[in-house]
Amino acid sequence: MDAAASRHLLPPAPGEDGRPALALANTWLVTPAGTTDMIGDRELATAWLVEQNLIDSALTLGDPCTARLRTLRHSVRGLLTALTQKEPAPQHALTTVNDALTAVPRAQLLAWSSEQGLYRRRLHPLDQATDHILAELAADAADLLTGPDVPRIAACAAEPCSRFLVRTHGARLWCSVRCGDRVRAARAYARRRRPSSG
Repeated sequence: MDAAASRHLLPPAPGEDGRPALALANTWLVTPAGTTDMIGDRELATAWLVEQNLIDSALTLGDPCTARLRTLRHSVRGLLTALTQKEPAPQHALTTVNDALTAVPRAQLLAWSSEQGLYRRRLHPLDQATDHILAELAADAADLLTGPDVPRIAACAAEPCSRFLVRTHGARLWCSVRCGDRVRAARAYARRRRPSSG
């Protein structure tokens, strides 16, 4: 399944609206049809960032920036997995998120060169844009992982689905109606296959 098709097959998981870090985590999609990386190359990553209103449509992410976005996603997924499985947070994931949080300077840096003397150094514009995007996503992840929604964060219970959600209705276990229907159908099939006692 390609990323464009998967975007249309599954609606956003509960909680993704207004939570770009949760949407980022869910760009790694495992379904019965296969695995899809919705930010697997720079075109897909750029389209996803435009969809999330995190980047101007005039910009195109380069390969290094796309790799950094995927690294942040991996770390956010690691933290969500640890949270939902009640395990310690992986140190590498904490480091990645914290590095993204602190990478954005509040002002241009002071530098010196023999040609210019002291000057204010501006980062490459796209690198700077990527730093800001990653910092925004990391800040949203930190808010999500420490905020009031923590007790309602769950992994979709429909195997092999890889998405996370913020439960909105009681003990909802699935990220979509499709996943819920698949689980109910599997349970009904298992009941029909069970030998009758008697």
